[in-house]
Amino acid sequence: MAYEVTATKKRPQTFDSLVGQEFVVSTIKNSIEANRIAHAYLFCGPRGVGKTSSARLLAKALNCEHGPTPTPCGKCELCVEITKGNCSDVIEIDGASNNSVDDIRNIKEEVRFKPQKGRYKIYIIDEVHMLSKSAFNALLKTIEEPPSYTIFIFATTENQKVPATIRSRCQQFHFQLINIKTISNCLLSAAKDLQIEADDDAIFWIAKEATGSMRDAYTLFDQVVSFSKDHITLEKIKDKLGLIGIEQINNIFSFLLKKEMENVLLEVNTMLSSGISVEQCIKDFASYFRTLLLIKQNINDPNILGIQPKDIPLFIVEAYTTEQLSAGLELFINLFRDIKYSIDPRFELELAINKLENLTYLSSPIIIMKQIEKLKEEITYESDNLNPSLGLNENKQAELQKQAELQKQAELQKQAELQKQAELQKQAELQKQAELQK
Repeated sequence: MAYEVTATKKRPQTFDSLVGQEFVVSTIKNSIEANRIAHAYLFCGPRGVGKTSSARLLAKALNCEHGPTPTPCGKCELCVEITKGNCSDVIEIDGASNNSVDDIRNIKEEVRFKPQKGRYKIYIIDEVHMLSKSAFNALLKTIEEPPSYTIFIFATTENQKVPATIRSRCQQFHFQLINIKTISNCLLSAAKDLQIEADDDAIFWIAKEATGSMRDAYTLFDQVVSFSKDHITLEKIKDKLGLIGIEQINNIFSFLLKKEMENVLLEVNTMLSSGISVEQCIKDFASYFRTLLLIKQNINDPNILGIQPKDIPLFIVEAYTTEQLSAGLELFINLFRDIKYSIDPRFELELAINKLENLTYLSSPIIIMKQIEKLKEEITYESDNLNPSLGLNENKQAELQKQAELQKQAELQKQAELQKQAELQKQAELQKQAELQK
């Protein structure tokens, strides 16, 4: 028997088994029960969340021998043919490769003929936004007033590219990203079907990396199963895929807080020597700062954080202010954007990590200006109560000196920001000139 990937094997065969799209499911089921079937549907949303599967389920529900019904039997001749993809009354078209006006004209010619077996002749056009402008124009009249036995179901990941004239003629359904918990439950079910033991933290990692796509989760799951044999663990995943563990980043931040820069750079070298790319390191540091920032703001939901809150030691969270964490996150976001112009991305990464040593001392320009204003108020108040003939005492001179230092620090920071903006603008101009020369 030929091998079947998990994404195909676990493709939903009923509306009840379509996970993460409760609103879409309930609306379609209600419309079928009320016999309020539209002549055109537009399913839009991210990749791998069930758009094409829903289109096939709707086709089965409408053409099932026991229907139209929101619960197709899956056993009659038409249901089986639709599941296998060889039903003559359900035509699936790839909009990316059949996007010309001639392809649409062929559909318009075929629409005139009634279905051979089922109640409806259903056209499922995937990635419909790839159709040409002339193809969309040729389709307008057909989807506005199609024969009573014809239904169009369009699927797209880029709804904004579908002309408004097409969208206005369709019932639109917006598919959502699937949360980590739901994906984890589906992966555990798949592991159970394969009689494979899977650790919770390993399943959680796969679900997080899928970023809301069920298909991506199953694809990554198949890859992990292929090298994990009969037991999926997070350690095997890290080892085989070359990933940074949360423990490694925790160690780096622990060394940073102790000012042990030698150990910090040795840990970074160990990570890079193990095959982890500089780009992946930067993304993981940015993700770590984001997680710290969210925890600092009392967000502890693993579905939002992407990790379990307990995985990050409390002393690291408490060591930084929200302003410092925001600055760290911004540092690595900008670094990821800038490394394509770097002579060596590793140099840029090491420089950024060296800057983290002083992150706990960092104050935003706003805080510095507030401190300056506060000192001004204190100096003004005290000067009003001093005898002018006595002059300024030593304490007053120290305060003025502190004020000057703070003001100088704010000005230097502002100059650095302006210089950085100028450099980025210059890089953009050079890139534009290079493109024009090409």
